[in-house]
Amino acid sequence: MNRRTRDLVLAASLALLAGLYAWWFRADRHLLAVALVFVAPPALLLLGVLAQRAAARFWAGVFALFWFSHGVMSAWSHRDTALYAWIEIALALLIVALVSVPGMRARFAAKKAG
Repeated sequence: MNRRTRDLVLAASLALLAGLYAWWFRADRHLLAVALVFVAPPALLLLGVLAQRAAARFWAGVFALFWFSHGVMSAWSHRDTALYAWIEIALALLIVALVSVPGMRARFAAKKAG
């Protein structure tokens, strides 16, 4: 997978995650807080990825660790919304994998050369 394709898949994953949060918490009485804490970060990172900013890819990987932890906690403790949590977990793992590919390639290429 080339860099452009990987960035498009990453952007789609971030868009899906932002949409998931918007749908999941649509009936929350603290809608502004939900938008700022859950929807805004993946949406802003999406813009950064589309602008081809390396920092956006890095921060997407960092935030994905939080999203993964949140998904595990929600799947474990809120059975009524477990489907949303499992989707969140899957998207977080996909994001981590996508942002880790260049580093993994560099790591194993260096090992083969040595």
